Amino acid sequence: MSDETLSTGLPQPEGPANIIDTDYEVGQDNIETKIGPFGLDIHNPVFVISGLTVVAFVILTLAFQDQVDPLFNGLRNWLTAKLDWFFLSAANVFVILCLVLIVTPLGRVRLGGRDATPDYSYMGWFAMLFAAGMGIGLMYFGVSEPISHFTSSLGGTAVEEGVRTDWAPLGAAAGDETEAARLGMAATIFHWGLHPWAIYAIVALALALFSYNKGLPLTIRSVFYPIFGDRVWGWTGHIIDTLAVFATLFGLATSLGFGASQASAGLEFLYGVPNTDGFQVFLILGITAVALVSVVAGLDAGVKRLSEINMMLALLLLLFVLAVGPTVAILTGFFANLGAYITDLPALSNPIGREDDNFRQGWTAFYWAWWISWSPFVGMFIARVSRGRSVREFIVCVLLIPSAVCVLWMTAFGGTAIHQIVNDGFQGVAEAGQDFKLFVMLSQFPLASITSFVAIVLVIVFFVTSSDSGSLVIDTITAGGKVDAPLPQRVFWCTFEGLVAIALLLGGGLGALQAMAVSTGFPFTIVLLLACFAIVKGLMDEPRD
Repeated sequence: MSDETLSTGLPQPEGPANIIDTDYEVGQDNIETKIGPFGLDIHNPVFVISGLTVVAFVILTLAFQDQVDPLFNGLRNWLTAKLDWFFLSAANVFVILCLVLIVTPLGRVRLGGRDATPDYSYMGWFAMLFAAGMGIGLMYFGVSEPISHFTSSLGGTAVEEGVRTDWAPLGAAAGDETEAARLGMAATIFHWGLHPWAIYAIVALALALFSYNKGLPLTIRSVFYPIFGDRVWGWTGHIIDTLAVFATLFGLATSLGFGASQASAGLEFLYGVPNTDGFQVFLILGITAVALVSVVAGLDAGVKRLSEINMMLALLLLLFVLAVGPTVAILTGFFANLGAYITDLPALSNPIGREDDNFRQGWTAFYWAWWISWSPFVGMFIARVSRGRSVREFIVCVLLIPSAVCVLWMTAFGGTAIHQIVNDGFQGVAEAGQDFKLFVMLSQFPLASITSFVAIVLVIVFFVTSSDSGSLVIDTITAGGKVDAPLPQRVFWCTFEGLVAIALLLGGGLGALQAMAVSTGFPFTIVLLLACFAIVKGLMDEPRD
């Protein structure tokens, strides 16, 4: 071990830090071998179990496409209907813990030791965490979700045999366009605000704390050392890391499916390219190939550069909508929507005693499971780029600032679409398919073909940054915490992320993708609740600024 690095391959803590003394050495369970000219350094049994399971899943799903479709949809419906209270309650716990850490002395703990300095500037850091955390989702749902909640709220409630069958949030707003718009935006922001970013923050904080301050490997199992002790290096830890791999892979595949669906819709809208399953498969293959190039380039040269490019493109598109859209309505709507979100937050986050089953189960429970399934990937990625920040600074930047940006994005895009319906009488965006709503909204403005093309590029580059970030993270987990594992392993995971997305897309479409995200998100929710205890315990014995 050098003066600058721990045996984990991560930097030594700078200044006082409470390093955990353990006999475990990173890679001690790894298998080092060569296949032809390619070297491998894989964790046994995490890589073996997760790799073989994923390969078998892809083969079986493609071989039995007709049979797996009802299975996937039934699984998703059962989990969201029976466990909606659990997902909502868990997400509330994560938000409360984050807010408590901001205002308590524990927020003064610095990730990487008391004297650590940040590895990245604010701009580079924020660009990477935002591109990895929300990119494809904001593009896909930025227009479609506010419109969905607005129209369902405007339609009012519908009851059959004593059960509500409508999809409106809370009590709806029958016939009241102003209230329907307010409720629709509040419900949308609820799904993209504090709760999802709190989920990411919990995982990222736990990983950064136990790796940079405690000297443990950068894997999910390290977080649970205060609970299980040295058992985390055995089967207890193997199970935790394997669950993290599955959650990451299927959560990522869901987002890749959304991205391919929207990119294909945009190309059909602009150029008349048929929006078929075959073309979406072609898109996934092509974009996965681009992601492979970025993976080979590495974190700084690949992911960081692409993230910053995407950040600039997204900012340009946002500024364009602000400039040519209903500018005053957007700017005033930002504060009005933020106020609506805060006002309705207690009711929307309430896990029990509600009647809006379709909204709560089909939207919120799915979203929370999806964010949780993404959390190992986004959390580890954020942890890798957040060394040197204080806990308070970390949570404010990871929780509050992205939430505010999501409010602005949803207000600009979703609010503009609602404005077109209510004030301009343009019904096209409401009547368009979910994949097309963004492009139909942009078609009402000047330079529509250019802005729609930029939107497609954004979806594709977000696709690439998500894929290669996910590959880096899964590779770290399946290499036993090594951050410099051989390149062929990253190539393997990047390739199979695309193949899993293709298998699910062909085996049941977006419903199948959502089903697997929810299925892997459920067991990992239990893991995250245990992590909350470990975080508090770990922070309490760290020196503070």
